[in-house]
Amino acid sequence: GPIFSDFFRSTGGEEQEKTTKELLEALKIIEEQALGDKKFFGGNAINLVDISYGMIAYWFKILEEVIGVYVLEPNTLPRLCQWAQNFMEVPVIKENIPEGHKVLAYLRHIRQKLHLEHLNK
Repeated sequence: GPIFSDFFRSTGGEEQEKTTKELLEALKIIEEQALGDKKFFGGNAINLVDISYGMIAYWFKILEEVIGVYVLEPNTLPRLCQWAQNFMEVPVIKENIPEGHKVLAYLRHIRQKLHLEHLNK
């Protein structure tokens, strides 16, 4: 959603702090109200909600690496981190996930373009 886009597009400083705080608040709501103490959002097996949030487990970790700001950490979001690990270990997910280094290179390129556009304004 827009909050992930804002986090990705932020250029540092106060803007980065603001988007990081907003994102952490949103992820805490997901962790507390949607996931709770379950292994998956669907209980003991993945369901459509898990697949929808799957981008958190895969893409978001790569976004954090590109940006250099880490939000999805065991000390801040322990249950969501455990869910992400569980999700990535599901055989059908594990077998079909894109190679991380290719996605990382692509997102670094996109972010660099966004920063150049921001500087040229």
